[in-house]
Amino acid sequence: MIKLFCKAAVVLSLATLFGCSSTPSVEKMQADVANYSLPKAAVADKGLVYVVRPSNVGMMVRFNVFLDDKEADSEMGYNRGNQYIYFFVTPGQHVISSKAENWADMPINVKAGEVVYLKQEVEMGFAVARNSLKVLSDVEGRYLVKDASLGTVAKESK
Repeated sequence: MIKLFCKAAVVLSLATLFGCSSTPSVEKMQADVANYSLPKAAVADKGLVYVVRPSNVGMMVRFNVFLDDKEADSEMGYNRGNQYIYFFVTPGQHVISSKAENWADMPINVKAGEVVYLKQEVEMGFAVARNSLKVLSDVEGRYLVKDASLGTVAKESK
């Protein structure tokens, strides 16, 4: 029990330390990504999804990403701290799920040739980190991907 309390105290301390940083202004982000090309570009007949986890809090905990259901063969990859993954989807409605201590689901509607950015937000959990998903603007998505490293991509499409 004491071990668990100590782990929780460390995670809370790190969350307080790293969680208080603010996102730069839209103008600064636009300037930073003005000449930036994404690692993987969109294609005409499919949508492209980037899932980015910009926080280093709980960096050793994997946040697994699933497409349309929570079965093992639907896992697209995972992120640890300050990482991103990407994958292609058919145009239309999809549900992206992220697994940590909890499941976080985000329904999205993707058009052909469109890039969608999702952010995995780290939250305090009981034993390990929890997560939530947030849709990002194009500018903020490219800004966060630019400063992150590639996570583990299990497959580029399903």
